[in-house]
Amino acid sequence: MSFALDVAVLSFVTALLLLSVFSISFILHLCFKSRTSHHLQRFNSLWTVRFLLVLFITLWALNELLRLPLLRRTTTTAGPAQQATLCKIHVALSLGLFEPAFLGTLLFLVDFSIKKETPNGRWAVASILATCLPLLCLQTLVLFSSKTLQATLRLPDYFLRSSVARYSGPGETTVLCAYPLLSTAAFGAFGLGFSAMFLVSAWRVASVVINKALRVRIYGLALTVLISLPVQIVMLGLSAAWTPDDDAYGGVSLAVFLSTLSCAVVGEGILVIKPIADSLAVRGQSCCPWDPWRRQVAGGRA
Repeated sequence: MSFALDVAVLSFVTALLLLSVFSISFILHLCFKSRTSHHLQRFNSLWTVRFLLVLFITLWALNELLRLPLLRRTTTTAGPAQQATLCKIHVALSLGLFEPAFLGTLLFLVDFSIKKETPNGRWAVASILATCLPLLCLQTLVLFSSKTLQATLRLPDYFLRSSVARYSGPGETTVLCAYPLLSTAAFGAFGLGFSAMFLVSAWRVASVVINKALRVRIYGLALTVLISLPVQIVMLGLSAAWTPDDDAYGGVSLAVFLSTLSCAVVGEGILVIKPIADSLAVRGQSCCPWDPWRRQVAGGRA
């Protein structure tokens, strides 16, 4: 069961990485085109934020590989202690930086689609990273001070458990990664606040859009995020009921992965690939601004 789940996750990660490469190639193609086309320069002003979205999704996908015993057995000679540290790093980066950062970038792109001013790329990057910093620090504190917290608070094991070691053969120990319930609670608080902000932002965009196809995209993105994120948080909480070597835990962890994967795929498709494809298709028309998303919003206000 564990081997099959590892192979499934590895396959999905590979597919997501290929999609990210395709998205980056689209972004770079737009950058080159905008040098010779005045019509694309306005739209290209957001290339930094779109690139940041793809970058964080890519890093999240690569980070998921750290929790796969199949890869750790075949690519490293790390002992149980080192593998347990890798599990802590995986949880801290996944729930404290990479996923919150790409969700924040999604919100940033949706929010600025109804604003006339174009955001500064460096300011956008700094604001997104600053938003994630408190959560990353909290996750790091929970994960790497677990022994101190356990001795002080005397919580049940699953509140701070980030890995479990299991004997798998003569002289061989397999370390399985887990999600501590305290880390889940911290991420859940972030997810609750993010969902409320994303709902308001998506509603504001949908209320001024007159293009039906664009409205469908907005609704699709909103539904994906607002369904997948709560499902992920619930599954993370349920994972504490089992140890990582239980079959039920494997199914729950796969649901956690797939819920995040769906947000990543839909986000790249709707906020990166489709808008760039539309902008290249209409680059010869006389309309401004040159972001099809923002152009339709502006049309809805008129």
